[in-house]
Amino acid sequence: MGQFVTSGWAYAARAARTAYSAAMSLGPAGERMVRRATHPILFPLWLLVKLPSALFCGLRIIELSPAGCRTRVPYGWRMQNPFRSTYFAVQAMAAEMSTGVLLLLATTDDGGSWSTLIVGLEAAFTKKASEPLVFTCEGGDRVAAALAEAKATGQARTVMLESIGRLPDGTEASRFQLDRKSTRLNSSHSSVSRMPSSA
Repeated sequence: MGQFVTSGWAYAARAARTAYSAAMSLGPAGERMVRRATHPILFPLWLLVKLPSALFCGLRIIELSPAGCRTRVPYGWRMQNPFRSTYFAVQAMAAEMSTGVLLLLATTDDGGSWSTLIVGLEAAFTKKASEPLVFTCEGGDRVAAALAEAKATGQARTVMLESIGRLPDGTEASRFQLDRKSTRLNSSHSSVSRMPSSA
């Protein structure tokens, strides 16, 4: 019995490693998603339908790969608080986008249906944000490992992803830590929103 259990865990570990390796490389669907996410017309159209508040704030994805994502939010009256700095909720939106798109990219080539939810959030603000901000999340390896384990075991997995917002001179303005819980669904319908279909 003990040998059977050990073999089962070994099989799950091998399956997770195989899925992890596949997740860190892009297939055709993943490559299409990268093009759409960074497209100057298609991505705003997706925001218009799925996340209009982000479109209003001028949020954009400037870089996306299996390893990480960078989002940019401009500075202006639409984004500012009464103290003439970028409103914290706008910063949270840009930080969340940099982590959420990584999960979306990692599941694009999977062919299955996934649910991903934010179950925790911490933030620290260290500099007044009175200029454009770029948020960077480099947690692609953590995403791939968590999704591979979730797929191999059939159990939900939570991954902590960090996104750092920096001013144009590289000064850190804010730092977000988001706990994202991902579950592979049996349904043929995914709760994860895909990018526009034409590219």
